[in-house]
Formats: sequence, C-alpha cells, structure tokens
Amino acid sequence: MRRAPDLVITGVNRVGLQLDQLRQLDPSDLVMRVGRPIFVVPPEAEYLKLKCALVAWKDTREARRAVYDALPLLHKAKEVNVVEVILHDGDDREAAQGRVNDVTAWLRRHSISAYGTVLCASDEEDQIEQIRQYGADFLVAGAYGHTRLREWVLGGFTRSVLTHSRHCALLTH
Repeated sequence: MRRAPDLVITGVNRVGLQLDQLRQLDPSDLVMRVGRPIFVVPPEAEYLKLKCALVAWKDTREARRAVYDALPLLHKAKEVNVVEVILHDGDDREAAQGRVNDVTAWLRRHSISAYGTVLCASDEEDQIEQIRQYGADFLVAGAYGHTRLREWVLGGFTRSVLTHSRHCALLTH
C-alpha cells in the first residue's frame, strides 16, 4: 500500500514507550522508508490552521523536495514564510538571503505569495528555538539532511520536529 498514497499522515509518540512494531510505525522510520511526504500531527493539534506556513529552508535536496511536495498546502496558506537560520559564527548572511530569495521567487512563479527571512542563531538548539518562535501554523521541512545516526547521537531538527513540535509539519526525505 505504500506505493499508492500522495501523503502519509501520522502522529507522534511523546510518551517515549517502545513502539509495537506490528501496530505502530516510528515516524522517523516512516519518513525514511515510505518515499512520500509525511504529515506529522502532534496530539495538541485540534485542527489544521492554514493561515501561516513556515518553510524551514536549508539548501539541501530534502528541503527542495519538501517545498515541491508541499505546493498544494502552500497554495491554501494565506502567508508563507521561507526562513533560513544561520549560525552567527559560520554562515554568510548575504548568501543565505540569496538562497531564500530564490525560493520565494520560485514560489511566486507558482502563484504563492511568499516572503523570505534569514535568522541568526548561536547553535543548532537555538536554530530550532528560532523557528519555533516564528509562530507558524504548520511547518514544511526536509527530513534528515544529516545522517540519522548523527541526529540520534547529537539531536537535530528532524528529530525535534518528530518528537517535540506542537505544530503540524510536512516532512520529506
């Protein structure tokens, strides 16, 4: 059946219990195996708001694919913000703004009103917090731009979205 869906909708296991492999799929495994975008719905979500979408941009194949996969949802959103979070000490703000501008221009060619922003963070944990504070109704992001082992050991954006996010998220690997 995994060849047929356009989108897979799943919840989050917040209680930290071992999942019964026969009845429940780990969303981390699902995003890697299914070959389709997954829409993660946290337990706090009572309904899907489509007012403000946030595209968590990173210039990777996964992020490009996620934006493409999210086009139907982004068309419904009233406001779309493309946000790239850079580290203070490493990334070039001007180059990041150029990447964000390219994505917003592409979205506009698809009749989506989009705006781009570059935010600065001190470390990866601060990057995640910056995006959380942006106030979006749902998030669009590439999943596992780093290896899953690195995210398992050090934490990371995808893992944080799959376990702690209070907003719906469309993720693609």
